[in-house]
Amino acid sequence: MKKLLLALLAVSATGAAFADGIVGKWRTIDDATKKPKAIIQITESGGIYSGRIVALEAGVDPNCGDCDNAQKGKPLVGQTVLRGLRLDGDAYTGGKITDPKSGKVYSAKATVANGGKSLQVRGFMGISALGRTQTWQRVQ
Repeated sequence: MKKLLLALLAVSATGAAFADGIVGKWRTIDDATKKPKAIIQITESGGIYSGRIVALEAGVDPNCGDCDNAQKGKPLVGQTVLRGLRLDGDAYTGGKITDPKSGKVYSAKATVANGGKSLQVRGFMGISALGRTQTWQRVQ
């Protein structure tokens, strides 16, 4: 009975995370080092989803030193890096994502994966095939 109760609680918790879709906190992973880099808080307002940096891992440069836009030299924490996503079936599409290191803006889409534990975020130019995908991990 105890094992059954624990299993039901685990399924319930996973279902609750998935029910939230992309709303919540997500840990990004650095493409080069494969180490955690930042925490992104995704929120929803009027059916539009956006995400901003709320924390950085130790050792991450806290400023946008390499940006070539208005964000140059400004703190990364607080920057909105994901904007304009809308739920379209099982995916979130039509958004824009900003590379916080370079300041470059790309089209974006996202899909919840792994029972709500991860988020596949794709940034691309023009068509989705011309881009790359990052896997973000949900922060409990």
